[in-house]
This record gives sequence, C-alpha cells and structure tokens, in this order.
Amino acid sequence: MSAPRGDVLEELRPAAFAIAYRMLGSVAEAEDVVQDSLLRVHSALEAGERIESPRAYVATVAARLAIDQLRSARIRRESYVGEWLPEPLIGNADHDPERQAQIADSLSLAFLVLLESLSPEQRAVLLLRDVFDYGYDEIATIVGKSADNTRQLAARARRHVEERRPRFEASRQQRDELAGRFFAAAREGDLPALETLLAHDVALHGDGGGNVPALARSLRGRPRVARTLLAWARPLRGGEASIRRVDVNGQPGALLLDPEGKLISVMALDIADSQIQGVSAIVNPDKLRHIGHVGDMRALLKSSDS
Repeated sequence: MSAPRGDVLEELRPAAFAIAYRMLGSVAEAEDVVQDSLLRVHSALEAGERIESPRAYVATVAARLAIDQLRSARIRRESYVGEWLPEPLIGNADHDPERQAQIADSLSLAFLVLLESLSPEQRAVLLLRDVFDYGYDEIATIVGKSADNTRQLAARARRHVEERRPRFEASRQQRDELAGRFFAAAREGDLPALETLLAHDVALHGDGGGNVPALARSLRGRPRVARTLLAWARPLRGGEASIRRVDVNGQPGALLLDPEGKLISVMALDIADSQIQGVSAIVNPDKLRHIGHVGDMRALLKSSDS
C-alpha cells in the first residue's frame, strides 16, 4: 500500500527546504518556496499526473522557484543597509563527523555569502551537482540549459568558489573547545586571551539591516576585531545578557539573550588551523524571529551603558 498523500508531501519537505534555503539564504523565503513546491506536487497528483520520482519532481520545482525568487532578492539586497548575512539556522551539534563535514561545507554562513557572488543559475547548478549530487542531464532540465552549458556553468562556479571557499577545522572537539574559550574570554573581558584565539586577518561581520546598531561594513585584523567584540560583550559582563551555546548553520555559535530570555543576536564562528578566522553576528530582528521571541537591543545597550 502506498503512503498517504499527506505523508508523502511531508517526507518531501526537508529536501525542498534544503535546496531552497541554500539558494536563498532566507528561512522565510525558503519556506514560501517549499509551500509552493508541495502545493504543485499535490495538484499534479490530484490531477492524476504520473510522477515516477516525487523527490526529483519537488527538487525541480523548488530549484526553479528559488531561481526566480533569487533574481528579485538580489535586487533588494543591492539596497540593503549594511552587510547582508543569511538568516541563521539553529540546531544541536551533530557528532557524526561525515555528516558534520557536509553541513559545514554547504550550509555555513560564510559559504552562503560566497554563493551570493554567483548568478542564480550558477548557484543552482553548483548546489544541485556538488551538494545534492544530481546528474548534469537532470540539472540541465531544471535550469533550462543544455547539458554542455550546464557543465560549463558548474565549472565556472566551482572555480570561483574554490578560490574563496571557507576552511573548517576537521575535529569537532577542537572547534567546540576553541569556541568555549572564545566565549569565556569575551564574557570575562580578557583581551589578551581573546586575541590569542583570533587569526591575524580575522574578519568580523555584522548584519543589522538598518533596524538596530551594527557594523556598517566588515572589520579585519586581530586588534580591531578583539576590541570590538569586547565592546559588544559588555552586557554579558554586567549581567544584562547571557549566552546560550548552539550550532549555527553547522558551525559553533551562540545566542545572546536579554534578562527575559529574549533573543538579541546570533553569532557564528568560522574556525580553521586552530584559530578563529571569522565571526558573524546577526542582530537584524527580521532575521531572528523564526528562532524565538526577539528582545530590544537598544534597551539592552542603554542598560549596559548606565
């Protein structure tokens, strides 16, 4: 007996979301694509259409919708206030090394930002081929190109990405230990300890979207980044905020919470060569509401300064 239609659609949801989120870097936009994709699968089944592989069908629909969505999203991001970062995904640590490596490679904030430099078609081809292991003939049908053109798109996208691809520490234990020392140093205001954890050319990224105070552009260099991080951590030292360690897009990170447990910021660390290579802080409330109740950052900063 075949599975009930509703069960089939729910089984397809994770696959559709995995593609849409990596394409768009937005939880809300990805969920819209997923809903539309599943509705189209449902309509096709209701109409009696024979679908040999529902998973391939929904992947095709989701990828096409995401390409269309990404074209308009790119226009909006050109006028975005400050630096744009993806909406974060929060999860528990995955201690399967192979699975963790896959997540770190294709889901990290740094990698998704890098994908922003590709065209929508390049992004789709690269993800479908290198992350989801679709064949070139399948991908060609999805993006409306010939198989040869699809291979060329993939090769160009791959070259571009490989030159800038973020590197991650192989050992989960080492990354967690380093992240623990990082957050402890920030909480204690220990500048020398913090600097020893940062790479010489460490980058600090912040996304406030013009809604709350944030960096206008990324900062680079150990001294500047360390001092800025300690300034950001002042509410922790005064007891006006707390930290909850989590995984952020497969990387070590933390939630910054106000005294009522409301979310102020999500921070993710990029770790390689036993040092922190990058820190990303998302404080734009619009990008945090899918995680939980969002607090008032301005009120928190005011209370910590008084």
